[in-house]
Amino acid sequence: MSFSAFRSVCKVLVACLLLGWPTGGVRAGHAVAAWPAPPGAFDVDRLLAEARALQKQYKDSEALAKYEQVLGQVPGHYEALWQAAVLSVRIGARYTDETRKAAYFSAARLYSTRALVVKPEGAEGNYAEALALANQATLLSARGRLIAYKEMREYVFKATEKAPRWAEAWQLLGRWHYRVDHYNPLERAYSKLILGGMPNGASTRRALVALAKAHELAPLRIEFCYDLARVRLNQGQRSQAIAVLQEAAQLTPVTSEELEMSRRCRALLVQLNRKMLKQLHHKIRQT
Repeated sequence: MSFSAFRSVCKVLVACLLLGWPTGGVRAGHAVAAWPAPPGAFDVDRLLAEARALQKQYKDSEALAKYEQVLGQVPGHYEALWQAAVLSVRIGARYTDETRKAAYFSAARLYSTRALVVKPEGAEGNYAEALALANQATLLSARGRLIAYKEMREYVFKATEKAPRWAEAWQLLGRWHYRVDHYNPLERAYSKLILGGMPNGASTRRALVALAKAHELAPLRIEFCYDLARVRLNQGQRSQAIAVLQEAAQLTPVTSEELEMSRRCRALLVQLNRKMLKQLHHKIRQT
């Protein structure tokens, strides 16, 4: 067997192991052997439909269980893999206990990595990988966080490139830009000296562009309003931030997460309005 053929077989074997597929039929000259459909494969469409319906009802845990059932029958099912990754992140983020968070975020990373094996250029798999990394970073040491954000760059950029109309991907890209551009001096020094340099291309201006794009694509998402308003406010764009917060105040929250975002938006809006009133009163006294 030539070296190139041997290398091809090795790649296929690694992919099979990640996906839980059998490896006995892999040999030189056959990139992927044809296997019969797994038992119960006829249930997959029904399970997917049930999972999607549960997601629309915001029943994330139940939807995740359905996708896991799909993966029990078809380990390499792309939609089930990336959806399971995203749902694992969402569920994990709700816990205050770091052990549970870490378990869900680790599971999300496993699902997203397998999705990338199935479809390396897929926007969804790349988004799921970037999302899992971003959330894992919240539980890591300073060094681990910097490594995670450096690794994340490739995936979040590819997600928006492959799916330019996906609001969630633009939000994640905006957050990445803003976080990396606001590294403190120690983080910058460590990245340059130890990690081979800062992640390329991060800027607050691009963060604003990405977050504005997310808001434009999904104007009814309160979370997008909050992110955009905070960055605008940080950049001294107070009137634009107030306008976005006023939009958010007109939206009706559906989930507990949206209710919390709505509360934050209203609190920030009240704070800004009070500050403006104080400034106005001060000017009136001076006249």
